[in-house]
Amino acid sequence: MPTYREIVEYVRRNHGRTVNTSWIAHVKELNGLKPRRAPNRIGDKRANPCPQDVQPLIEEAMQHFGMIP
Repeated sequence: MPTYREIVEYVRRNHGRTVNTSWIAHVKELNGLKPRRAPNRIGDKRANPCPQDVQPLIEEAMQHFGMIP
């Protein structure tokens, strides 16, 4: 399984966007994957959800690395 850093680098290299690791965790949840809970997360509500325009870029990276079909 690729690291978050590899996903960030893939999106930056192919789309020129910098993505937040919390956005990657949100997209993983949306696609049925189980991200680990961040040790500094407070409560159950997501404080920084992934913007709609960035979600397809992260999903493309996940497909590239074989995380989702």
